[in-house]
Amino acid sequence: MADSHSRRAALKALGLVSLGTTLGGTAFGKTVDRTYHLAPAAPVAPQLSKTITAIVCGAGNRGNVYGNYAAEYPTQLDIVGVAEPIPLRNDRFAKKHNIDDQHRFVTWEDVFKQPKFADAVIITTPDNLHYGPAMAALAMGYDLLLEKPIAQRWQECQDILNLAEKNNRIVAVCHVLRYSPYYRKVKAVIDSGVLGELVSLQHFEPIQHVHMSHSYVRGNWRREADTNPIILAKSCHDLDIMRWWIGQPCEYVSSFGSLKWFKAENAPPGSTLRCTDGCAVEATCPYSAKKIYYEKRTWLHHFDLPEAEPARGEAILKNITEGPYGRCVYHCDNDVPDHQVVSLQFANQITANFNMEAFTHYQGRRTRIMGSMGDVVGDETDLLVTDFRTGEQEKWNVHEHAALDSGHGGGDWGLVRDWLQAVDQQDAALLTSTLATSMESHRIGFLAEQSRHNRTVEKV
Repeated sequence: MADSHSRRAALKALGLVSLGTTLGGTAFGKTVDRTYHLAPAAPVAPQLSKTITAIVCGAGNRGNVYGNYAAEYPTQLDIVGVAEPIPLRNDRFAKKHNIDDQHRFVTWEDVFKQPKFADAVIITTPDNLHYGPAMAALAMGYDLLLEKPIAQRWQECQDILNLAEKNNRIVAVCHVLRYSPYYRKVKAVIDSGVLGELVSLQHFEPIQHVHMSHSYVRGNWRREADTNPIILAKSCHDLDIMRWWIGQPCEYVSSFGSLKWFKAENAPPGSTLRCTDGCAVEATCPYSAKKIYYEKRTWLHHFDLPEAEPARGEAILKNITEGPYGRCVYHCDNDVPDHQVVSLQFANQITANFNMEAFTHYQGRRTRIMGSMGDVVGDETDLLVTDFRTGEQEKWNVHEHAALDSGHGGGDWGLVRDWLQAVDQQDAALLTSTLATSMESHRIGFLAEQSRHNRTVEKV
């Protein structure tokens, strides 16, 4: 009876709810750690020796996500400079953070023409503008918060790593899932030993059909040459989280995928180059720009719009009549795949498979993890852990055990918190997504794309 009570107490500490009989504390002689305790449910701002000052290069969606942390916790992070070529974004960002005019810049190059005036630089520019500001900032002695992907080419990633190590700078890559309570809980379950030996992993990212049309058909990430292969632009999060969970080096990569649907040959009869050009099928098309942006007012975070009506509605109509987001999805200049699979062989005979799919009505990653003594099923909200030895199942729900105060399941600001502490203490060990640890998942992504094009199995 005492063992049973101890078992229940350990489960409570782990944050898992037991649905079956009790489990033992060992797996065939291997100790199972059931005492892992997730970070406090209420996020705690770090205790710093000073306020960290930062310059934001790129005041778009991601720049505002990280910048908003400073607005919420001004004694932790102070945004003192911005580089943004779109005047409305620059004005709004400078006003929000009370940035002096002398530290407002049009391009990232302008930032580094001045002497160093902050502790760090937050790089949230478009993918093809990561390398330049990262190298310039490191050369001047800034620490970095670098949005993923690191850069467009493997050699560029290596250049950034080499300069960061040479100048002994802190660089966090924005693999925000590592800082999400849900993904940390999965990692804790794997590391506890309750699953026995890790054998295999299946991971699935459903992009969702409208998200795909917005970002990867009409939007900024539609062309590989202008940004990155979609396996990196969208799914380097997933390659990274799989590598982190597994905790072993990847040995071989193979991949298949293509652009199957969003191309001219699939355009329905009566379609036009724009949704506003009198398209005969616009009313029933799931990708209608009029329905998505104007009628439903969704996916507007890449638009620069006035707040008040009717000016807001008029601006949306102007955008879809003249801009890229009003184009027919079958008549764009996109070239990235709309479905892709990646198969991976890790050390210790661990296999993994990843699917990236455009054609779903839902978002939210799904995962199955198989071990010799148990398995895990999860969907970014709920975890179900099953022990084969007794049949006991344990459930965990992220909303019951964590306060999610930012996007990516709380990971966005979780990353900022850890990064601020690392910069304050000049200790990269306080991060899980350092530049060095992020390199392998990027290498996997580049090799996956090489495999997809060449129909080869690539050795890492």
